[in-house]
This record gives sequence, structure tokens and C-alpha cells, in this order.
Amino acid sequence: MMRFASIRIITDDLDRIVEFYEQITGVSAERPAPVFAELVLPSGTLAIGHSQTVQLFGEGSARAADNHSVIIEFRVDNVDAEYARLQLFVDNWVQQPTTMPWGNRSILFRDPDGNLVNLFAPVTDEAIQRFSRRASPTAADS
Repeated sequence: MMRFASIRIITDDLDRIVEFYEQITGVSAERPAPVFAELVLPSGTLAIGHSQTVQLFGEGSARAADNHSVIIEFRVDNVDAEYARLQLFVDNWVQQPTTMPWGNRSILFRDPDGNLVNLFAPVTDEAIQRFSRRASPTAADS
């Protein structure tokens, strides 16, 4: 069985991006190496690597501040409360609190490198049920 482990952001300014995500998530980053950090959350890990690490995966395999297709998403308890809390940290808002057609309330903003970030909470009965099914342990997990 495959399990999702992490998503990694490549950046030219590791300290700035790490501090930003520490403020957003409320989680302190672990720094196993000067060019690498991890924010370990209960549902997965947000890894952040300096662009110097790209050569380890293959020269040119990733470029810092060049993401135009991935949205980094965090599930929260209250989108409107997070929107109010993050006013001091977020400079580039894409969307104010909005209830999406699939039943999630959502805010979108960009991190300092321009990566799109979505904080959401299921708010309709259907969305709440969909996420409660995902949280239930399966037989394989027992």
C-alpha cells in the first residue's frame, strides 16, 4: 500500500519560507540539515528544501518560485477565523472566505515564493460526510 508522505517546496530563501509556514501552521520546523526543513503535521509533512538541494535529484529537475500547477492545502476548523488571524502574515490574498460548489469553505493566498495555498473546512453536510469517511480507519490500518 502506498501512503502519501509529503510535498516539498524548493526555494532560494529557505529561512523566509520556513518562517512563513511556521506562522501559517503553528508548527515549528525540524531542520535536519541547513538546506532542508520539515513541518511535520498529523496528516503529512511539508518539506522545504533550498534550491541547492535540486542537484541531488538531477540538475534542473525543479526550480524555485516557479509553481503554477499545485495548490498546497491545509484543512482547518474555521476558515473565517484563520482569515482574520493571517492578516498580519499574508501579503498576497487570492480569494477571501468563499464556500465552494463542492461544500468546502476556503481562502487562498500566495506564500512569499508565489506558491498557492488553500485553507479550507468542509461546511455542507455532504462535504462533512465525505471527510468523516476519509478519517475512519480501514481494515488495513487496524
